[in-house]
Amino acid sequence: MQSTIQNTDIKIKETLLTPRFYTTDFEEMAKLDISLNIEEFEALLQEFRADYNKKHFIRDEEFNKSWHKLDNKTKILFIEFLERSCTAEFSGFLLYKELSRRLTTTNPVLAECFLLMSRDEARHAGFLNKAIGDFNISLDLGFLTKSRKYTFFSPKFIFYATYLSEKIGYWRYITIYRHLEKHPEHRIYPIFKFFENWCQDENRHGDFFAALLKSQPQFLNNLESRLWCKFFLISVFATMYLNDFQRSDFYKSIGLDARQYDMQVIRKTNESASRIFPIALDIDKPEFFQYLDICASENKKLIEINKKTNKTFVDLTQIAKISSVIIVNIIKLYLMKPIESLSLNSTIK
Repeated sequence: MQSTIQNTDIKIKETLLTPRFYTTDFEEMAKLDISLNIEEFEALLQEFRADYNKKHFIRDEEFNKSWHKLDNKTKILFIEFLERSCTAEFSGFLLYKELSRRLTTTNPVLAECFLLMSRDEARHAGFLNKAIGDFNISLDLGFLTKSRKYTFFSPKFIFYATYLSEKIGYWRYITIYRHLEKHPEHRIYPIFKFFENWCQDENRHGDFFAALLKSQPQFLNNLESRLWCKFFLISVFATMYLNDFQRSDFYKSIGLDARQYDMQVIRKTNESASRIFPIALDIDKPEFFQYLDICASENKKLIEINKKTNKTFVDLTQIAKISSVIIVNIIKLYLMKPIESLSLNSTIK
């Protein structure tokens, strides 16, 4: 098998659902006052320094086995999973590393936290890239650094999005780990055994961004912040849902139903976010997942049409029609009345 990512002559196609690379306003970040929550940052810094997973990401003899026994379809889906995961982890490394470099003189506590989180993300990306190598493929991370477009997010948007990204990453990893712990016959590759400790890194990173948000109450305590929190919750959940709907065969290969898996991850992430965000989504309303199902089904149609090299007028009309259906249902999701976080927390066991 060959990796198109090895070939620097091939432009990497990016879509709204592709893992993205981010940049931000570093001057604004340098001016952040975290004194309101400094004790929590110092406690988090001690955890980062402890580096609980320093000796965790060590490949054992099971990685030396040949994976030719996997059928070709499963192998392709699994390689795609590894590549997307590696890209996302490497994206986090680049952002955190640059933030650490820019904040060293102005905010040493934040700078060291970002430095140690970048260490974690680099470790994750490297471990995933070695796994990709087991399939005779190499993901050129240096090339990705230069070739990818960087999306600008203001610091508060970085906080919202990255907090949710880290927390949803935790629930994705731990849910897969617990499932495969009960059903080891579906563990098609040894990397899944590492997910329990791995996801604790994601959880600590999420706690760090929660601390950042708490240190900046203006990002949580007004109408504007409530609207943005709802926007990012829907964006993160919809992106995952649409991505996983496309890749339901991958989840089937490890014994999971993609829809049920996503519903569980969304529920748990929504509960986690409610401890920081002023609102949570009302995911118990039947319409919530109905709207997501419509978006996922329409998005799959869109993908099939976009595979055509020469699109006809009918194809373009269909693209416009399908896109409008997706947009309308995303708007419906946004217009659903949220739940006050205090109300939700009182019902969480």
